[in-house]
Amino acid sequence: MNALSIRGLVSGYAGSSVLHGVDLDVPADSVVAVLGRNGVGKTTLVSTVMGLVRRQAGSVRLGEAELSGWRPDAIARAGVALVPQGRRVFAPLTVAEHLTLAERLGGRRARGGSGGSRSARGGSDGTDDGRWTRARVIELLPRLGERLGHRGDQLSGGEQQMLAIARALLTNPRLLLLDEPSDGLAPAVVRQVGEVIAELAGEGIAILLVEQNLRLAFSVADRVAVMEKGRVVLDTDVADFRSDPARAQRLLGVS
Repeated sequence: MNALSIRGLVSGYAGSSVLHGVDLDVPADSVVAVLGRNGVGKTTLVSTVMGLVRRQAGSVRLGEAELSGWRPDAIARAGVALVPQGRRVFAPLTVAEHLTLAERLGGRRARGGSGGSRSARGGSDGTDDGRWTRARVIELLPRLGERLGHRGDQLSGGEQQMLAIARALLTNPRLLLLDEPSDGLAPAVVRQVGEVIAELAGEGIAILLVEQNLRLAFSVADRVAVMEKGRVVLDTDVADFRSDPARAQRLLGVS
């Protein structure tokens, strides 16, 4: 079963289209990496799924639910979370305050009965339903536990990225959208981000990953979708994509 199904998606800005009929599936419990040169519509794709860019035509389904026309807050409550490019943490808020805001959204989802992601083990707080709690995200991202009193603008780029991921997880998503999570990070931190993504996939969260760092994408993805001029022109597994360097060079400008 697909966590996310996109068919014929057209969207853009100020009356112009950036996406021109995108078809893409993200199966449950999998990672799909969206690759492509700058300007092909990758960020527009995740922004449209999240409701931040208006859909002009086509369908976006989360499981059986059609999301087209929903507000971003409704899409979040349905189980979609976005880790945006550039992290976008709030400079004056502490780590603890960021987590509290995210917990409130996650709590509203629970009271609404939509549920969150489930895993084989319970949370660190002793619950057995697999929900993401503050204790559990700190277990996954222990550096945040050491920085709870620090403001967003006092964190390193890597710490901000971990905070952005933690903030998303506390909404208990079924689908996680990651937009360029390696952007501006040192190689050692990128490796840490990859380890976190791999662990989240193992926890049963479907992940749509937009990424320029091919090493990171190939290390965590089950499939890759390559975009050109607002369309997905190739959708295949990682092994098949890597087996044809000439095709990779033609589509991405890399060998």
